[in-house]
Amino acid sequence: MKSMEEMLKAAQQAAETVQQQMNEAQVKLDSVEVEGVSGGGLVKIRCTAKGRILSVSIDDSLFVGAGSGNEDAKQMLEDLVTAAFNDARHKADQAAGEEMARIQQGIGLPP
Repeated sequence: MKSMEEMLKAAQQAAETVQQQMNEAQVKLDSVEVEGVSGGGLVKIRCTAKGRILSVSIDDSLFVGAGSGNEDAKQMLEDLVTAAFNDARHKADQAAGEEMARIQQGIGLPP
């Protein structure tokens, strides 16, 4: 039978291993890229699985009529950028969840 000291040492080592794996996962998530799109690809946002925005791309065709006081075009563009960001954020959350589930399975923790 293991002594209490041996069990505590084993628990400490397991906790350190989990912490190291979590740190590695966070670094990995910042290197995983996802792209959110809206308007049939007219607006695109690239971000990392941690949610860091890398770029926003707006198709030139959306600027026709803009700048001439066309508030509807401006509102549409803002709505499309918002929708693309939300799509990218959702995909980032999914990628993060999948990575965390993989790590939990690897160390025998329940999901």
